Amino acid sequence: MTFWTKTKSFTIKCKRVWHALKKPSRKEYEQVAKVSAIGIAALGILGFLVSIVMKAFI
Repeated sequence: MTFWTKTKSFTIKCKRVWHALKKPSRKEYEQVAKVSAIGIAALGILGFLVSIVMKAFI
């Protein structure tokens, strides 16, 4: 495949994805935000606990 053929194929694929996209509703956005916040909090708590354990044994 030449460079131009690859570029044209990539552009066509990008257009197909772009047309399939939709703006999330407010409910979907809030749900993603909540799940992300819970995940970040869980990782933060886990890291904090590991640091406490490491300090206790050093």
